[in-house]
Amino acid sequence: MATRPQAKATTRIDDGRVKATEWSFVPGAETGWHVHEYDYVIVPLVDGRLLIEEPGGGTRTTELTLGIPYARKAGVEHNVINDGEGEMRFLEVEITG
Repeated sequence: MATRPQAKATTRIDDGRVKATEWSFVPGAETGWHVHEYDYVIVPLVDGRLLIEEPGGGTRTTELTLGIPYARKAGVEHNVINDGEGEMRFLEVEITG
């Protein structure tokens, strides 16, 4: 299996209470496997489609819509891949304190 390009993470805020990270992915890029330590909110900065790889080998796709956020609790484990034809960008806001 070919190695995927890595998504780029740019920290926008990290003040001890919240951490906001802008993620940008070329088509086919991935975050790599990770577990979320904190509750978080995702705010899409563009429309796009993600492929989510989950523990145990499962996968699912999800469509993101510009400006429509969603929230998840700490403990989520996954690898996130841009499954669309254009660049994917979103803001991840973690509640750290």
